Amino acid sequence: MPHLSPSEVARRLASGLLSFPVTHFRQDLSLDESAYRANIRWLGGYGAAGLFAAGGTGEFFSLTPAEVETMVTAAVEEVPRDLPVIAPAGYGTATAVEMARAAERSGAHGLLLLPPYLTEADQEGLAAHVRRVCAATDLGVIVYSRANAIFTDTTVARLAEDCPNLIGFKDGVGDIERMTRIYSRLGDRLTYIGGLPTAETFALPYLEMGVSTYSSAMFNFVPEFALRFYEAVQRRDRNTVHRYLNEFVLPYCEIRDRRAGYAVSIVKAGMRAIGRPAGPVRTPLVDLDETEQAMLDNLVQRISKE
Repeated sequence: MPHLSPSEVARRLASGLLSFPVTHFRQDLSLDESAYRANIRWLGGYGAAGLFAAGGTGEFFSLTPAEVETMVTAAVEEVPRDLPVIAPAGYGTATAVEMARAAERSGAHGLLLLPPYLTEADQEGLAAHVRRVCAATDLGVIVYSRANAIFTDTTVARLAEDCPNLIGFKDGVGDIERMTRIYSRLGDRLTYIGGLPTAETFALPYLEMGVSTYSSAMFNFVPEFALRFYEAVQRRDRNTVHRYLNEFVLPYCEIRDRRAGYAVSIVKAGMRAIGRPAGPVRTPLVDLDETEQAMLDNLVQRISKE
């Protein structure tokens, strides 16, 4: 794909559903790059608006910076020509800056800035962190608000003024008032992305607050269903959305909530359910047990018949 300006990346991401592919591992937990590349080619045929390589669903927190660069490069080389690839950055500021520069070398079209590792920080420190990463790259940057990096509306407004290449705000908190304040203050200055686990559960109410798209982990293994769900949300077809929630999404969430970390593990289990295994999760995560896998297999089989 030719170089895209940050504003063009923001426009494209806002136009459709977002794909967050898993990262493929062998049984010894080493990277399986060839399987990952084949899967990116398969996913690329389903018309997502953007692909976020090695993000949260892709076990960013378990990858080395070199492995992240490998996966981002592979994604850039395998996606359809018109599909933007967004690379991750995170950990401390110095490491995040290095990862931003690596993303540019890899040919990524944008950057998702995840929370800094471990330490708590106040708004001033978080803002300084974002400013340094934005200043280190020409790529459009999306800030991910969650965990130990929850941004207030005033901080986001200052960053939007100070950082021309800040293009997006991804919400992983679910605070309705906070999200309303941010959108009311910034309006269309940013692209807003729903980023809660199993974002489909929040998609309809968030649409009313200006959050036009979201990260779909289940796009990995039921892409047709994920797209139908997204289209029903965009039509504000509440009957269909709630039917899909009851038939698949909420039972899926019940399995997801059985153990901490299952928001990622269940996606890899979904890949096994459709015969496209991506290997195990890396520790400290654990895979679903046999009973939970069978429960998910039944859910996927039922929804795939529609």
